[in-house]
Amino acid sequence: MDDLGYLYFKRRLLDFAGIDLNSYKPEQMDRRLKALMTQVGAKNYAEYARLLQRDQVQLKRFRDYFTINVSEFFRDPPKFAYLRDTVLPELLRRRRSINIWSAGCSYGAEPYTIAMILDQLSPFRQHRILATDIDERILERARAGDDYKDADVRNVPESYRQRYLSQNGESYRVVEKIRKRVEFRRHDLLRDPYEVGFDLIVCRNVVIYFTEEAKDRVYQGFYRSLNPGGILFSGGTEIVPRARELGFRSGPVGFYVKQMTEAEASDETPGHKVLAARHGAG
Repeated sequence: MDDLGYLYFKRRLLDFAGIDLNSYKPEQMDRRLKALMTQVGAKNYAEYARLLQRDQVQLKRFRDYFTINVSEFFRDPPKFAYLRDTVLPELLRRRRSINIWSAGCSYGAEPYTIAMILDQLSPFRQHRILATDIDERILERARAGDDYKDADVRNVPESYRQRYLSQNGESYRVVEKIRKRVEFRRHDLLRDPYEVGFDLIVCRNVVIYFTEEAKDRVYQGFYRSLNPGGILFSGGTEIVPRARELGFRSGPVGFYVKQMTEAEASDETPGHKVLAARHGAG
């Protein structure tokens, strides 16, 4: 790896585009960047930086590649089944209205999936689902809630598909009732402040390219953002480092509970005590 060239590229990119690569693993970014450089014929990092600064089309292409917008409805069905059958019902027993954050939501499949599940579990309650991403362009698509393809909806149960998706040719659109239940907003996990007061944070397959230091900052931020007893739902390959030290209790792979003090636990409803116990294996 050309360390000096990469350092120069990071500085220039931050200066003219506001994109900070310092929290991303350099080895993985180097492989991804060199693939792009080969495609555009850039011989080195300095030449690629100059190209991105003068060519808005290539800069947009870089942003699209860099933000890695990959998602689908009910991605990893067994995990979403556990969310539907265990996590959400017991959170709903604890609170009439729950506050959820889908971080790194890409084009909206994940928060819309959660909205569909909640409509099945508690159709007459109002919940908040905040969905954020760093990419404003992809958020525009998410707000529209349409142009989803067969690959995006392949895991959607048939009953959900009939009730919550409308088909137009080879594309699908989320029905208005579900679209209205998700609030989309731009947010940079590495630079922007985090809200607090969430009962559930879903952040899956987002931090895999982050450095260990950056991951630690993100998970500390999630911990502070969760209510006592709140749940973090991460990707199957994203093990939270130092989970117990941060204050999380780990359960089934991908699920972490923010631990409560004895006083907080004594005030909880029986339903939530069951949730904490089921997640308390780690």
